[in-house]
Order: sequence, then C-alpha cells, then structure tokens
Amino acid sequence: MNKAIYNQEFRNATHAFESLFTHVNVLGEDFADTRARFNVSFTLLDPTDKVITTQQRKFNVDYAEFENIWYESGDRDASEIAERAKIWKQMMIPGTSNVVSNYGFFWNKNNQLDRAIQELKTNPQSRRAIVVHYDINELDLYKYDTPCNVILNFYIKNNKLELTIFARSIDLWFGFGNDQYCFAKLMERVSEQLGIQIGPMNWFITNLHIYPRHYNLLA
Repeated sequence: MNKAIYNQEFRNATHAFESLFTHVNVLGEDFADTRARFNVSFTLLDPTDKVITTQQRKFNVDYAEFENIWYESGDRDASEIAERAKIWKQMMIPGTSNVVSNYGFFWNKNNQLDRAIQELKTNPQSRRAIVVHYDINELDLYKYDTPCNVILNFYIKNNKLELTIFARSIDLWFGFGNDQYCFAKLMERVSEQLGIQIGPMNWFITNLHIYPRHYNLLA
C-alpha cells in the first residue's frame, strides 16, 4: 500500500532531498513513467539552508539565482532561461516564447503578494495571506505548461514567518531543489518586509516523483 508520508521534519533542503529520494525510490509506485508517492507532507525546519549539497545532485546555485530573478521579474518570456534549462523550451506556448509557470507573474497579478504581506501586517494572526499560482481563465494554456505549485499560504506562528506550499506534482530531482530555493528567497523577502524571523517551510504534495534516469544516481 502506498501510504502517505505525514509530518516528516527535515533539517534543511539536503536532508529532505536525500531522505525523500530514498523513500520514493524504494517505496514509490510506477505511475506515468515515473516512480511516485502520493500525498506527501513534510517540513523544512531551516528553509534558509537551501543549497542542496548532495554531490550527485550537482545543485547549480547560479541557475537557481537566475530562475529566482526571472520569477521576481514576473515576465513570462522564457527565451533567456531556456538557454540555461532547455525544459522551458518544451513548455513554451506555441508561436511565442512565453510559458505559464513564471510564478512571479502570479505574485504580481492583482498584487497578490503585496496583498498577502499587507494582510499579515494588519493582522499577524491572519489565515488569509494566500498567493495562488493558477488561473481558471487560462486553462487552455495549461496543456502546454501547468504550474506545479498551486498555492502559497504565508502565516505567522511563534512570531516567525512560516510558509505552506500546496503542490499538485513535483519532480524531486530538479523541481523540488529549484522550487524550495526560490520559495526560501521569497520567504526572506516577505520576512524582511514584516520585520520578523523566518520559520519553517511546509509542503503538501499530491504527487512527488522521480524519473527513470535518476533511479540509480544515489547509492
């Protein structure tokens, strides 16, 4: 039985990556040409320790920084980042160089991120500081590129900023590493504006998976 992982706590991104890789690789089920676990939840206790140091992963900090800057721009044009990671070319809307999954586009849309920050400034106990990476008016575009992380929920607990991420589908090898890095940077940005420290980053993932080419990369 493919039981979910509940309330696992990891020290940092490296600890999470290595532990989750073993779990998915050993206990995952074959699904959509991947090995996958469903309904996975876990916590990164220190999101600021965001560089994955696992040798085999070869985490590229320069790329992660570039992706983060691109997100912050809110520009859906992926022509530059596609030169660094060719997967973005596969997700471009035909006839354009645009993709859907520039998360910053959603942060800026209707000032979602600024509204979430203001909500917490006004009411530190708010449960409404939410940013959505999904637009039902764009569903026809999602056949080319669908956002993996669909909701960010910021809140203050024990006088620290926490973030809960709700994701529909995450590739553990590349997707998780780069996403947690960018969301950690976003937590740093929000916490600075709120004037509080950073707390844990929490994840709820419907489908966490690895691809066959990565099965044997961690001994």
